[in-house]
Amino acid sequence: MNIHEYQGKQILKHFGVSVPAGGVVHTPQEADDTARNIQAETGADTWAVKAQIHAGGRGKGGGVKIARSLDEVKKFSEEILGMTLVTHQTGPEGKLVRKVLVEQGIFYPGESEPQEFYMSVLLNRETGKNIIMYSTEGGMDIEAVAEKTPHLIHKEEIDPGAGIQPFQARRIAFNLGLSGQAFKEMSKFAMALYKAYEKSDASLFEINPVFKTSDNHIMAADAKVNIDDNALYRHSDYAAMRDLNEEDPTEVEAGKFNLNFIKLDGNVGCMVNGAGLAMATMDIIKLSGGEPANFLDVGGTANAQTVEAGFRIILKDPGVQAILINIFGGIVRCDRVAQGVVDAYKSIGKIEIPVIVRLQGTNAEEAKVLIDNSGLEVHSAITLEEAAGKVKELMV
Repeated sequence: MNIHEYQGKQILKHFGVSVPAGGVVHTPQEADDTARNIQAETGADTWAVKAQIHAGGRGKGGGVKIARSLDEVKKFSEEILGMTLVTHQTGPEGKLVRKVLVEQGIFYPGESEPQEFYMSVLLNRETGKNIIMYSTEGGMDIEAVAEKTPHLIHKEEIDPGAGIQPFQARRIAFNLGLSGQAFKEMSKFAMALYKAYEKSDASLFEINPVFKTSDNHIMAADAKVNIDDNALYRHSDYAAMRDLNEEDPTEVEAGKFNLNFIKLDGNVGCMVNGAGLAMATMDIIKLSGGEPANFLDVGGTANAQTVEAGFRIILKDPGVQAILINIFGGIVRCDRVAQGVVDAYKSIGKIEIPVIVRLQGTNAEEAKVLIDNSGLEVHSAITLEEAAGKVKELMV
């Protein structure tokens, strides 16, 4: 589950990670009030006004501005709130900005030059260990840094049983070229960041940039956080952070029926039971010349209602030119799936695109009888190759 920057910073602060003073607002007046409170608390005379959407590249899209007066705070919040922000991660349709984060400006003159670093914590699946990735090249596209200057990216592997050790945190600070107070604060920062990652059951904590101020304080200037969905039962407060406005509406609807659905950009809708079979189905669609429009796993406990819901969700995609239903009846019975297809047809009405159905396994014969006697325009297939061939044939 993705969360907003301000929510990620709330988690970081709880675990002792230094973050700028700030608050999330929904109106220009709230932005002005928050900026005044920050000024009273910190003495700040500049503020960052940052759009809160689930996407990176906000600054390049005009969603992050530095205000040098209270009037500018109000002006920039008026401009950003309600805008459709387009970044390289939102796609051309962009995302509507419903709230902004106003926080203290941390770029100010002092005894040393400010610096930006990159730091993230995630799981290295090859070793089964957590890893802290960090670089002196903060504030930049880390993928480009990895491609062009890989020697500038450092990695610190951490045994999840032992946790991060103080010498590892010190090594991180040393490799970043820090000394004195900044060295001590970066060591503390790395320890606290790892604790936040571990205790919150996150799959990713990415801070870009980690900021060293001109008076040698270390702060998280940004926060990209992904919480493991499977652990949300342990974190009801994190589950409440979910912002449905930032998620694909069809994926949200699918979640209500316990369907595993991911929207893709293809032209063939898929309905399958089992993640492995779904991947194989998507592969064979591509091999036959089509492109999967979605990943949809109805699971092992599917019934007629969930199948009908899946059918409706697939049909909401105007790019879908055919639907392939591929069910292997083990736990789920094929006749239940067939009944769901029949019910969907009757409920929705005439479906203009071809539907190819492959049902094998438990009650497959009963399922075939159900579909054959329904009078529906459904094309049956026995093998997966045959089903893919029919997709290719019927889409021409």
